[in-house]
Amino acid sequence: MQKNDNYQGNQIFHLPVQEPVTLDRFDYLPITDRPKIIWPGGARLALWVAPNVEHYEYMPSSENIHSTQSNTNHPDVRSYANSDYGNRVGFWRLLETLDRFGIRCTASLNVAVLDHYPEIKEAMVERKWDSMSHGIYITRLLYGLTEEQEKEFYQTTKEAVKQHTGKELKGMFGPAYSHTKNTPDLMAEAGFAYHADWLHDDQPFPLRTRSGNRLISMPYSVQINDGSMAQLHFDAPYFAQIIKDQFDVLYEEGQQSGRVMCIALHPHWSGRPDRRRYLDDAFEHILSHDKVWQATADEIAEYYLEHHYDQVTSRTEEYRMSL
Repeated sequence: MQKNDNYQGNQIFHLPVQEPVTLDRFDYLPITDRPKIIWPGGARLALWVAPNVEHYEYMPSSENIHSTQSNTNHPDVRSYANSDYGNRVGFWRLLETLDRFGIRCTASLNVAVLDHYPEIKEAMVERKWDSMSHGIYITRLLYGLTEEQEKEFYQTTKEAVKQHTGKELKGMFGPAYSHTKNTPDLMAEAGFAYHADWLHDDQPFPLRTRSGNRLISMPYSVQINDGSMAQLHFDAPYFAQIIKDQFDVLYEEGQQSGRVMCIALHPHWSGRPDRRRYLDDAFEHILSHDKVWQATADEIAEYYLEHHYDQVTSRTEEYRMSL
């Protein structure tokens, strides 16, 4: 691409440039101009499944709140009960489906679940699931934390997961999709490998951090996510169909370069009895294809960092210098 020395900002609307297209976290590099990704076994698609295993507090604090109620001096019965159904019933029904298809998951985990629900913890440990942090409670956000408070948050969550599961915490999807401007820097300094909040790509992609420690964005999804279906008042048949539709496109594109697909689930939604057979149908469709690598987010991140990270960062630098 040739430089345009006459470019002076947004000339169409006669506005000054307010922000560069390439943020300080990453450069722009179109997916059509990247080194080819080949997943293990020649797979076209890396599939990871992320059950959101959460606890919603009965009396959420008014500080840093994520609540359906504007008045937090009263119990949030509706949200608590919805989450409670997931932990009492939905998780176990969903687990039957996941076991039937041999799917090893990455739990998007409120780490307090490990203390509150030892039966759920034991089920995840027995199946050798990986976990990414989804905060301590879904009702406690990262917004407004000081840098020191956020550092303490990472230390606390890493220690809790290590103590209860024996595994190192490698990634995070912010509680209720919350983060601060310091989040990628502090995650990298705490030893994390991936951040799932960015939602900006169909492949992992390097993120810049102030320490220079490696951190990548991991493709998560708010489209192939039953939480979004609930908010939009769509139901299980539609959810199953868009899972299959997205898979078909990514699987075809994966012939050129490997893609990542995440299916994000919530036990209080996908674990309802009326939705079970539709999720079965979606998994049957996906796993009938032989070029699918069903992995955890940790495994995808580790493979990408070892085999593709350096190639992509080099190509990104070449592309930036050519502009």
